[in-house]
Amino acid sequence: MAEQRSNKCTAVIGAGIVGVSTALWLQRDGRQVILIDRLEPGEATSFGNAGVIACCSIVPVTVPGLWSKAPGMLMDRDSPLFLRWRYLPRLLPWLLPYLGRCTPEKTAHAARYLAPLVCDGLEQHKVLSQGTGAERWLVESDYLFAYRDRSVYEADAFGWSLRRDGDISWRELDGPALREFEPMLGPETGFGVLMSGHGFVRDPGAYVKALAERFAADGGTVHRGAVTGFRFDGDTLQAVETESGFLEASCVVIAAGAWSAQLTKLLGVETPLESERGYHIVLRNPSAVPRCPIMVTSGKFVATPMDTGLRCAGVIEFGGLQAPPSPAPWAMLKNQVRRTFPDLTYDETSEWMGHRPAPIDSLPFLGEVPGRKGVFCAFGHHHIGLTAGPKTGRLVADLIAGRRPNLDFEPYRVNRFA
Repeated sequence: MAEQRSNKCTAVIGAGIVGVSTALWLQRDGRQVILIDRLEPGEATSFGNAGVIACCSIVPVTVPGLWSKAPGMLMDRDSPLFLRWRYLPRLLPWLLPYLGRCTPEKTAHAARYLAPLVCDGLEQHKVLSQGTGAERWLVESDYLFAYRDRSVYEADAFGWSLRRDGDISWRELDGPALREFEPMLGPETGFGVLMSGHGFVRDPGAYVKALAERFAADGGTVHRGAVTGFRFDGDTLQAVETESGFLEASCVVIAAGAWSAQLTKLLGVETPLESERGYHIVLRNPSAVPRCPIMVTSGKFVATPMDTGLRCAGVIEFGGLQAPPSPAPWAMLKNQVRRTFPDLTYDETSEWMGHRPAPIDSLPFLGEVPGRKGVFCAFGHHHIGLTAGPKTGRLVADLIAGRRPNLDFEPYRVNRFA
């Protein structure tokens, strides 16, 4: 039987894809829901991602060998890894255990528990968006990983073995077959891996806004403002405190991405999280666009055809939530684009930087906060936020309603680092 809670509203903090999805699924459960964010829906990380519904994204960044490669990558201006060195002392308490995950066993553990969040991502997006007006932004497509040659692909064998273990299949495209499939690619790219059953969003920000508009049209409330605290009666939530006052709520979901750890700290719960700063450039009016999103492995960026142009998104930069963008990642992206698509022309570029929420073990924090009745977490999705957002919202709505999803929540436990 579903758990009975007070008729006070359920508050969702964070209006990105995870928060908006959660709000919609709670609303479909018949709940009164208020969506809270300091920005308008879809204006932060959900605005600037690569837009790919990447059902194959089960391999974390912390693969074996990263320890030895990272110093050289930081010294290479064509590498996708950047660090603001002044931030290093603050980063170290998170970084050392993060790099400690670079073992075959821990990488396989992360892949095992990322898989159920992303493997049916396209279907979850279809179910969430159907009849909302947001479905017009969804495109079913293949997903191409582009390599310099077969030897570089074979050097990634461990990651591809994890995908195979996760029942992900693909087709290899060598030389002429790759060129026939995607003629935009230049001579530096000679091998490809093509996966079907994926998709992309033609404008991620507009997609999230359309979902939020349906949420509001169906009676949901969108509140603009920062959350500053919580009010409890014993261990039971009574209200969420914002800049403009208290909002009564019997239940709250923290889904504020990279800013979520600041909120759990107010509850006395440490959720080790760093901002993995991501960058994109959009090439306006390109002379050509790829037939599907392409992961360019040499630069670890994704090129996705969107309504605004060709978006090239990627990069890992550690520098915290406060520092301004760095020019070097954008320069690296532009250089990689020139090498990957040498015949491409375009009118102009636009640039963006945002914050991925990066947990130490690459797994999100999902579930109720121990000792804080009515407080749930749904954040820390690292590189899978867009893909896993709809399913995460559905899982959390099930937990709040007292329905136990068919999923082992232990690996995602909120206090697992306590």
